[in-house]
Amino acid sequence: MKVYPHPTEIPDVVIVEHQVFEDDRGFFQEVFRRDEFAAGGLPTEFVQANHSRSARGVLRGLHFQWDPPMGKLMRVTQGAAFLVAVDIRHGSPTLGRWIGREISAENKLQVWAPAGFARGFCVLSKTAEIQYLCTGVYNGDNESGIAWNDPEIGIEWPIDEPQLSAKDSDAQSLAQWLERLESQQFKYQQGP
Repeated sequence: MKVYPHPTEIPDVVIVEHQVFEDDRGFFQEVFRRDEFAAGGLPTEFVQANHSRSARGVLRGLHFQWDPPMGKLMRVTQGAAFLVAVDIRHGSPTLGRWIGREISAENKLQVWAPAGFARGFCVLSKTAEIQYLCTGVYNGDNESGIAWNDPEIGIEWPIDEPQLSAKDSDAQSLAQWLERLESQQFKYQQGP
């Protein structure tokens, strides 16, 4: 296996490309191998795997968790989606900046965003299946979201009227999250 980590505009967010072996029968690809990930400076300890399926126009996010801190390695295994990561780390030089990439079953790329980032996606194909490995176990008492259309962040989503859950429709702004951090006098832990 060969892993090719490609830096993005935000140094901690990485696009991960893998060696793919294709022929007329199909393809083979290793999507995780500890030694290769370690050599590429990527995480090697994942404790939870998630899989979601959504229809065209569905937007999920922007979600994050602070205890335990949760990084995510995301890939699209069916269809295509626009994956986004937003830096929400208090005091970060890239606070409020975002990256977005079209990831698909065809291009076989992955996006790594460490803890301290809010993540989300919108579906571009008829349906899409997104799988992600997490560095922290889900804790509903210590998770939240940032509004997908927060004008302070200015994400350029490739869809105009997304289908949202009630929770995502009511998500806070980045400014509200930062006020909450200050009022509770704790800092978002970067974690793995």
